[in-house]
Amino acid sequence: MRKKYFGLIKAAAFLVVVFYSNLSVAQLNLNTLNNLNLGEVHGNFQANAQYYIPDSTIGAAEVPEKMLMNGFANIIYTKGKFTAGIRYESYLNGLQGYPSGYKGNGIPYRYATYKSDELEVTVGSFYEQFGNGLTLRSYEERNLGLDNALDGVRLKYQPFKGVYLKGLIGKQRTYFATAGLVRGFDGEIQLNEAFAKLKDKKLVVTLGGSFVSKFQTDADPTLVLPQNVGNSAGRFEITRNNFRINGEYAYKINDPSSDNNFIYKYGDAALLQATYAVKGFALSLSGSRIDNMSYRSDRTAQITNLLINYIPALPKQHTYSLLAFYPYASQSKGEMEFSGELKYKIKKGTVLGGAYGTEIIVNYSGANSLDTTQIKGTDTKHLGYSSNYAGVGKEVYFRDLYVEISKKINKTWKGTLVYSYQVYNKSIIQKPGSPTIYSNIVIADITYKLKATRSLRLELQNLQTKQDHQDWAYALLEFTINENWFIAAGDLYNYGNEESSKRYHYYMGNIGFTKNANRITLSYGKQREGIFCVGGVCRNVPASNGITLSVSSSF
Repeated sequence: MRKKYFGLIKAAAFLVVVFYSNLSVAQLNLNTLNNLNLGEVHGNFQANAQYYIPDSTIGAAEVPEKMLMNGFANIIYTKGKFTAGIRYESYLNGLQGYPSGYKGNGIPYRYATYKSDELEVTVGSFYEQFGNGLTLRSYEERNLGLDNALDGVRLKYQPFKGVYLKGLIGKQRTYFATAGLVRGFDGEIQLNEAFAKLKDKKLVVTLGGSFVSKFQTDADPTLVLPQNVGNSAGRFEITRNNFRINGEYAYKINDPSSDNNFIYKYGDAALLQATYAVKGFALSLSGSRIDNMSYRSDRTAQITNLLINYIPALPKQHTYSLLAFYPYASQSKGEMEFSGELKYKIKKGTVLGGAYGTEIIVNYSGANSLDTTQIKGTDTKHLGYSSNYAGVGKEVYFRDLYVEISKKINKTWKGTLVYSYQVYNKSIIQKPGSPTIYSNIVIADITYKLKATRSLRLELQNLQTKQDHQDWAYALLEFTINENWFIAAGDLYNYGNEESSKRYHYYMGNIGFTKNANRITLSYGKQREGIFCVGGVCRNVPASNGITLSVSSSF
């Protein structure tokens, strides 16, 4: 076993040296091209490869290929008003937990854009978002394996000062192919730019609206399904001095799909956000109501495939490991969400502020079911249910009370303390029939600065719950050696599990090198099975054990 690990480490080191040498040559050639005034070439590269080790104790199954890899490279050419680019992607085969449709090599993303003073035209692949995304959000989240890029034509036009128009038509990306047909229009007017009399006013107002339509043939012999489904929205944003408020309302016509059990009820969504900020103080409040707003270009698609719109997740997005153990996934079928956050900095020179001040963050967020009433009926245009628009359902989906205190003690010491109380309805969010989880989480994050570029950071986390796998502890020690090198080691331990045979340690360790735009990381670790979310969109991650090499660069 030691020989196998040693051989793998030698091979990884060899790959790192060869890659870094070739990167330097490529950078030199690109600089020569750019200096000849033939246009500019830029881009970025990333590859993640993992060697898998079977581990029955944590449920990490054997991987037939032993090693899997995800990689991509963007190459962008620009000259004057013209830009063109391609992205080459390689999955040989895709990392565990990644959608199985990502397999093999190809160029799924390529585009050309010409931009004049008022008009911008893009043909090929592109990402786009209208407003907050309630009608359309085409984007990429590489960690989730989500990429719903549109392939077609997009126009952007500014007919008058302060007036911005967009129009597009295309098919959505689904792995290395395209599917569905999406058409959309968005318009926005910034009143203070459009009207000279409002130019210097403190009150800044922006109004916008969008309409998106999808087309899919009705091939069902028993149901009469709408082939064209429209989704429209209106929005506003008002800013005055330190205050900002924005809102959006979207309405979608009946859209029977596998997400809503093929009911014919309309869908709608409302989002309202307000913030107030001055030096040392900030307050933000937000709320949303979502009802039957799943919107895909294929009515039978599942998980994250072929999503046209986006349901923003209002609960706080966490980065600490145990805080993100039970992340909230937005419920497009129906939910009421809310979030409030207060940031306050105690002035330096006071008893609690000390020499550098003390920062405090308090956040309370959550989600509930809608107040609904089931409608009896089995006809081909069954509505399914009705909902009380102003009512809040009794079922709690999620709660998170979060308190964070950060303080720099002196020139060498600083720390952050965190407490969170969470309620996680696992039966709704993740797996039907699961218990609701009530957890208390405490975190201490301490950094000791040795020199200008050298520091030692200790992270201690504890999660206590009587449900699911019970109590967890996590410790991480990270040493930044200098501006180029760092090493880290950690352990996640399920010490409170009622079954002593399942009290697993999930060890991890990594070493990283960074220079200019190049970053190389070599790590070993065990990954527990769980759910991974970004912005309210989630995927399941299987348990794994192995060695990972990650290389990224930009030029």
